[in-house]
Amino acid sequence: MSADRTIRILQLYPREMNIYGDWGNVLVLKQRLKWYGYSPVVEEYNAGDEFPSDVDIIVGGGGQDSGQVVIQQDLQQLAPTLRKLADDGLPMLVICGLYQLFGKFFKTHEGTLIPGIGILDLETHGGDVRLIGNVLSVSSEFGEIHGYENHSGQTFLGPGVEPLAEVRKGEGNNTKDSTEGARYKNVVASYLHGSLLPKNPAIADFLIEQAAVRKFGSFAPVPRSEEDLADLSKLSDLARQHAGQRPR
Repeated sequence: MSADRTIRILQLYPREMNIYGDWGNVLVLKQRLKWYGYSPVVEEYNAGDEFPSDVDIIVGGGGQDSGQVVIQQDLQQLAPTLRKLADDGLPMLVICGLYQLFGKFFKTHEGTLIPGIGILDLETHGGDVRLIGNVLSVSSEFGEIHGYENHSGQTFLGPGVEPLAEVRKGEGNNTKDSTEGARYKNVVASYLHGSLLPKNPAIADFLIEQAAVRKFGSFAPVPRSEEDLADLSKLSDLARQHAGQRPR
């Protein structure tokens, strides 16, 4: 393994796609990387920026429909790069608005068709009802997944992706099929804000492990101290306990 141990996190479009606390996902990755003895570097990419050549984890958040319109042209220009990275196994976490745009398209309630970049085999249609509230879903890969949804778009998965989880409380992708989120290679997509990773450290650790293996060939955590490990476990447990007690 390289002695460098640097893991670079890139947040996509934080100006337009960063509502409901999605920035917290980046902070969780940054802190857990430190706890595991890696050196996190956080970078931002906004429309018009030069895309960095060295990226290990990509994180994208949600935004209003107007924000999606603002970034769509730039996102289309990035599409070949992002598709290549996704197919190469780069770990990504995309929430709500960018989840929708990683699919084939988002057709708003007013009929505006916002093209996606097709990394995920899914399509999203604006609905009449806004889906709001706490969500509990269950994944065979990550266990119970807690979060908060707030979206009017209803997403339907194609055969090329798997759902992230099965909804037990709330709606998730849509009001029809009890699925939540999507999985493709090391891409994790979800409607859950809140933000997602503080309450679901298994997903954070999955992204970290995949990034380390892809870059260094293995995941070799070197915790700084027993106190750090205790803090890691305590904070995660508290976040999940609070999430589990919240009503819909």
